[in-house]
Amino acid sequence: MIDLKKIPTPDQIKRLPKALLHDHLDGGLRPQTIIDIANDIGYNALPTQNAQELATWFRESCDSGSLVRYLETFSHTIAVMQRREDIVRVARECVVDLANDGVVYAEVRGAPELFTEKGLSLSEIVEATLEGYRLGEAEAKSQGKTIRVVSLLCGMRQNARSQEIAELVVKYRDRGVAGFDIAGPEDGFPPSDQLATFEYLRQENAHFTIHAGEAYGLPSIWEAIQLCGAERLGHGVHIMDDIDLSGPIAKLGRLASYIRDRRVPLELCPTSNLQTGAAKSIKEHPIGKLGKLRFRITVNTDNRLMSQTSMTNEMQQLVDAFEWTFQDLQRVTINALKSAFIPFEERLAIIEEVIKPRFSAISAE
Repeated sequence: MIDLKKIPTPDQIKRLPKALLHDHLDGGLRPQTIIDIANDIGYNALPTQNAQELATWFRESCDSGSLVRYLETFSHTIAVMQRREDIVRVARECVVDLANDGVVYAEVRGAPELFTEKGLSLSEIVEATLEGYRLGEAEAKSQGKTIRVVSLLCGMRQNARSQEIAELVVKYRDRGVAGFDIAGPEDGFPPSDQLATFEYLRQENAHFTIHAGEAYGLPSIWEAIQLCGAERLGHGVHIMDDIDLSGPIAKLGRLASYIRDRRVPLELCPTSNLQTGAAKSIKEHPIGKLGKLRFRITVNTDNRLMSQTSMTNEMQQLVDAFEWTFQDLQRVTINALKSAFIPFEERLAIIEEVIKPRFSAISAE
């Protein structure tokens, strides 16, 4: 008997089909891969040559509660992604790892401008990434797992190359690039700095999301939505600053109401948000309240290496903290597919042919 209102077991959560909208390619490397490439290219700055110790170092360095220090750990992963073959390898392994975690659809983002130190062009970086994704999909298929991965290209807010990256999104949108994003430090680099680029993307009918409301508050969210026209919010966790929970009934401010009414998707990343200080614990993470208030929430990993996490782990923590049921997990999974940057027919097919049937089958066990 199908019962979506019961709580899934850890094994069932592992086997559920998952959809992921917010995952950084350079934040999800296998520790051993970092070590292998570092040794091959003569990069001697790693804190250890032991894969498990390296994984622990990344996690502990990112547990500081500071987004600035969190971002500093990327110097190591970026250093080992400067050759074409290494980008292909990292992208391929990313897809395989996600498929092994039950992910059936993923949008993985990366900033091409970060990988040009050894002479690769932006186009070569995009093509290497897409090649890795296709190889990963094929490898997963050979293991009996089906996954679709598309690329989001990021411009770094503190640099001046967003227009170039946006033009690459348009150039490669029929070859596996689904959209655009800006990443990097929020404070001091508001979304409106990139306004001309977002206007270009809108004119080209191209999709984009914006990191906003992670380390900075409501002004960043307001600019991303009202000035720049973001379709989704990367994190957006600080929308809670516009919700009054002091009384028996939650009172939403005008911005929070607008985002809920317009069904603007929130790309929430619980473990990562704890590391950057946006929440103190999973039980205190706004995702629980936002879900009850029926915002369009999605669950994401952000940086699997830095957070030592997976979609299974994120879902398990939410089940433990909020007693989420199959129904809750299915809702956020369908939310993600509804909010994906691939065509409507493809989103619908994954929902109707993969998500709903497998949720029903697993919940009926």
